Amino acid sequence: MSKQRRTPQTDYVKWVPKPALMKRMGRWHVTMYRLTGGLLGGRMDGLEMLLLTTTGRKTGKARTVPLPYFRDGTRYVLIASYGGNLRNPAWLDNVAANGDVSIQVGFRRAKAHAVVAGDSERDRVWRDITALYPRYLAYQEKTPRRIPIVIVEKGARPLFPETEKN
Repeated sequence: MSKQRRTPQTDYVKWVPKPALMKRMGRWHVTMYRLTGGLLGGRMDGLEMLLLTTTGRKTGKARTVPLPYFRDGTRYVLIASYGGNLRNPAWLDNVAANGDVSIQVGFRRAKAHAVVAGDSERDRVWRDITALYPRYLAYQEKTPRRIPIVIVEKGARPLFPETEKN
């Protein structure tokens, strides 16, 4: 995992909005992030944020959501926790239907491919992330579903080669 943190984050907001409010907040977040290149909305509650754009599995329309991300080498890691909601977030279903996505980190945008991590990879990444960000353990306790992890990458090349090192 990346070197984003060295010690566990224990001070964070424990309130999670209901899905309808989360959706409205997400639209505002996307707008502010895009306008400012992540200056507003690029970091929330101690987590780095990106914008993930998927293709809606039912509508075929572009759908953009702000998400916390983690790094695993040159890959971006997304956790489909949905705050411990009983259902998976819609963006996960979109990724499962079509893994061709784009991400925006700051002002940088890139096309990429996203896949739901297999069991062994998911377990390794989950262990690394929850050691530093225990909030995800609390989300897992709130839901009977196994929280999925999505890996975003661009083949053998880094998404932003001039700023990323293996």
